[in-house]
Amino acid sequence: MLRPLLVPLLTAAAVGSVFAQGQTAVADSSPFRPLPLPGPSATRTGAGRPGADYWQQRVDYRIRATLDDQRQVLSGEETILYLNRSPDALPYLWLQLDQNICSPTSVTNQLNQPPLIFLGSVFDFSCQGFAGGVTLERVGVDGAAVTPRITGTMMRIDLAQPLGPGKQATIDVAWHFPIPAYGAARMGHDGTLYEIAQWYPRLAVYDDVHGWNTDPYIGAGEFYLEYGSFEVTVTLPARYLVVATGTLQNAEEVLTDSQRQRLARAATSDSTVAIVTVDEAGHPNRTRPKSDGTLAWRFRADSVRDFAFAASPDVRWDASGLDGILIQTLYRPTAVKWQEANRMARAAIGHFSDHWYRYPYPHATTVEGPIEGMEYPMLTFVPDSPTREDLQWVVMHEFGHEWFPMIVGSNERLYPWMDEGFNTFIDLAGAAEYFAATTYGDSIEVHPLHLYPEHAVPGAEQPLISRPVEVRDLFWSAYQKPALMMSLLRDEVLGRDRFEDAFRDYIRTWAFKHPTPADFFRLMGDASGENLDWFWRGWVTSTARLDQAVDSIGIGEGGGMNVYLSNRGTMVMPLELELRLADGRAERVRLPVFMWNLGSRFAYRVAAGRRVTGAVVDPRGALPDVDRENNQWPRR
Repeated sequence: MLRPLLVPLLTAAAVGSVFAQGQTAVADSSPFRPLPLPGPSATRTGAGRPGADYWQQRVDYRIRATLDDQRQVLSGEETILYLNRSPDALPYLWLQLDQNICSPTSVTNQLNQPPLIFLGSVFDFSCQGFAGGVTLERVGVDGAAVTPRITGTMMRIDLAQPLGPGKQATIDVAWHFPIPAYGAARMGHDGTLYEIAQWYPRLAVYDDVHGWNTDPYIGAGEFYLEYGSFEVTVTLPARYLVVATGTLQNAEEVLTDSQRQRLARAATSDSTVAIVTVDEAGHPNRTRPKSDGTLAWRFRADSVRDFAFAASPDVRWDASGLDGILIQTLYRPTAVKWQEANRMARAAIGHFSDHWYRYPYPHATTVEGPIEGMEYPMLTFVPDSPTREDLQWVVMHEFGHEWFPMIVGSNERLYPWMDEGFNTFIDLAGAAEYFAATTYGDSIEVHPLHLYPEHAVPGAEQPLISRPVEVRDLFWSAYQKPALMMSLLRDEVLGRDRFEDAFRDYIRTWAFKHPTPADFFRLMGDASGENLDWFWRGWVTSTARLDQAVDSIGIGEGGGMNVYLSNRGTMVMPLELELRLADGRAERVRLPVFMWNLGSRFAYRVAAGRRVTGAVVDPRGALPDVDRENNQWPRR
């Protein structure tokens, strides 16, 4: 059963509340009927913005971890400071134990379901039979030991006294787990290259919409996390280089003099500077302050929702500067196409920053490795690729997640279209810009439209609002269809200026906060001055299909010519009409979506004195019309 948009989204009570606010009720079949959204409140306004009483919790982590590369085990101790900013007293806390996805008894391992195919990429959201899982050594709250209740990837801690509004709890946890080679397509290791994520017990989100968000980690659904600060120390053999979320605090202890000097030069350089050269890679005696024993790397980050790190003794390391941001790329010497990756990374961070919202963090780092593509604050994991185009796409896409959901903190476990889809939409423009004046660059932005016939199959397609763990074609519903939706909203409904102003407003308004679909719908409508309920209904909450047609051309009342148009599908959109005149000329008319206010048929009155011999609907082929045979008159 598909989850509704929000818990109260499609209830009769919500519909009644909408009508009670003074709107005129229309027929249930009208595509323009109001979306039954939750009523405005002091926490979330009717304009889609945080209200005067908006709140969200804060979580700060202090973590000390050790990576044992001989046994492939990660162990750690953490102190979590949890501040209850909600108006509610909390009798218990929920934490995520994501490494339990690798436990032999996990839902994912029990199901052993086949991987998802994303064009040429395979995403196996399992641990491929690896016997893993978290071992808890100690759990305590405010100095007292507690016995947690563990259910799969979730852990509940019952409190001696409810945590009241404005109060803080201190949670202490010690744990360890074996590192899988392939951890649900999101973390793991390949020989001496470690990409470590979903590795520490972390607080689930408690919000004003769902309360505790306890959806299990199965694989397809990603993450929903609170913002806070991190102070992390990672100890591992001295021959390893480490990059991570946050700012390195002890560079003088873990980097050589030449590496620190090269990094300082790179910070102000428009071109790539080699921090570890191809000749130095894999030679700890040339790249490390010492090559035996261990070193502790200390990092600090604020206003982030997660922490990840990568480590290897065998990588090249390139860096450059971009408007105060250090752009870093680390890759194995065999990944020869990665010599361009730093330039690709600069272009990606620059494109998102220049067009939408300035990158707020001190560095943007990407690491080449076995993971097909995954994102964390300031750090992404990207595989080697067969072509430049593939590499640029994945580098840009994973860095795009620094905006969605790292900055705009939507709930990926329920609504992947709000991060994967928005990101893909911007990636299309970024790829076109990077490969401008090439066949690929000139055609990439229409890619989602060309995919429509193959993926929008009646009876098989699912609404965007479906939970990702229930979606059969995640490539379409989470990535490509929402990108197509956003492109058409910009180009065919609002126009570029109105759309971009509204979307930038959405990003600014919800930066470092937790928007819901209803907030996005409302803010885009409020900021653009356009009621878009009809649009979201067609694109997000249903699998409506568009079929615009020219029925005929004839003489109307008063003797003028009419072009008779119809909407034969279940989706409404504006209509572009090309009129072919008797004198051989052609002219185009754009008709707003409100042409369908009175039903599915519309008579367009041609200006007096003009003789029309033919008409074509959607002459540019810009819309996903499912039957183009009826788009012109006379019929071919």
